[in-house]
Amino acid sequence: MSMFKRLLLVLVTITLTTFSMTAVAQADQRLAPPDIPGANSMAHANQLQSIATANGGNRAHGTSGYRASADFIQSTLSRAGFTVTRQQFTYNGALGWNVIAEWPVGNPNDVVFLGAHLDGVRAGAGINDNGSGSSAVLETALAVARDNAQPTKRLRFGWWGAEENGLIGSAYYTRNLPSSERAKIDAYLNFDMVGQRDTTRWGIYVDSPTLGATFKQYFDSKGIATRSIDISGRSDHASFARYGIPVSGISSGSDPCYHSRCDTIANIGERVMGHSTNAAAYAAWRLAGIP
Repeated sequence: MSMFKRLLLVLVTITLTTFSMTAVAQADQRLAPPDIPGANSMAHANQLQSIATANGGNRAHGTSGYRASADFIQSTLSRAGFTVTRQQFTYNGALGWNVIAEWPVGNPNDVVFLGAHLDGVRAGAGINDNGSGSSAVLETALAVARDNAQPTKRLRFGWWGAEENGLIGSAYYTRNLPSSERAKIDAYLNFDMVGQRDTTRWGIYVDSPTLGATFKQYFDSKGIATRSIDISGRSDHASFARYGIPVSGISSGSDPCYHSRCDTIANIGERVMGHSTNAAAYAAWRLAGIP
């Protein structure tokens, strides 16, 4: 082979290699979930704190604080382009609502569902329990809208009422879904108490090892420790698991302000909210097949 041909072969090889590496890098970038600032979900939590402060200090079922919380979620998502449904139910003589938002892209027969309970207890504003989960799920939904995401599967988001009264809202939702609609839900991911400011180790629900592994991939990529937790029927994922729907979720762990007056905005932190929100987004992007 002549020197000229050898040089030409080397140049072609370098060009093809560079093109291939660039294409892979671009593909990886397209597949990458967004990097969401913790300040985004903190802003939603601050809004829920303001709602509690303006409504007797809490956002419990049957109160004006809960109604205003549901109004906030519904209006925010409607403006972002979601198909939003407000599902009414009654418990102990008081009205409650679930807010369901669906991104109108992807196969409606394959649903990836992210949810959090929106209510708190009467003792306080309920910001870690569960303004934190509500805010993380809300910001994940808004990230989908900002990116004009085109998932292969359908993404659905839910905010449940009266969880603190015994999973009332989520149980009402799943019980009233036709069995054919329940069968379309491939995964339900739950976010309950995900913002406790001192957290360094996240809990991942043990219920579905496959779904849990998706969360672990995110935390491993950030060098963050995790542990497996079994919270059984103590949050809204139980309403889905009852019907054989695969479930998982995350938690930031124990909270000294649990169900107390001190569960205010000061009880959660931007760093923790950022990681919980990005874990939710990572799972949504991966499981729904967002290209």
